[in-house]
Amino acid sequence: MPQTSYTVLPSPIGPLVLAGTDERLHCIGFPTGKGAVAPKPDWLRDDAAFAEARRQLSAYFEGRLTRFDLELDPRGTPFQRQVWTALMDIPLGETISYGELARRIGRPSASRAVGAANGANPLPIVVPCHRVIGTGGSLTGFAGGLDTKRWLLALERGATSRVSAQLSLL
Repeated sequence: MPQTSYTVLPSPIGPLVLAGTDERLHCIGFPTGKGAVAPKPDWLRDDAAFAEARRQLSAYFEGRLTRFDLELDPRGTPFQRQVWTALMDIPLGETISYGELARRIGRPSASRAVGAANGANPLPIVVPCHRVIGTGGSLTGFAGGLDTKRWLLALERGATSRVSAQLSLL
């Protein structure tokens, strides 16, 4: 099995751990919260790794990138991978409910399972699980925390003054 490499990308939402093999991302980890990722002992730190991912994420945080084009290798069940693929079809700055996401994958009664798969997304931001919200429009759980989810949605909606103000609160 190939060696897992990782690097740490400074970002407006805190340092992100990028990990994978052969330039294919397996995970993006937040610095805190339930989505916190700490490098495993057998991972090799390589700050030259994932140059394209670092470039694209930096451009996204600057508001200059609207769609990612990266080599991804998320690890999950076939159902999880189906949900993650559907997440990629949610346009930048838009949100949908868990129920709508369940309908989009042809499983209208599976909104709880869709929520669980969404929460298990190993590649947040790039696979935009932050664009899924509660039925009434409420922000619901997010691996990076609700403040981060709010910040990402504001960034994508072009609310740069609100993004800057919220950034100082993080």
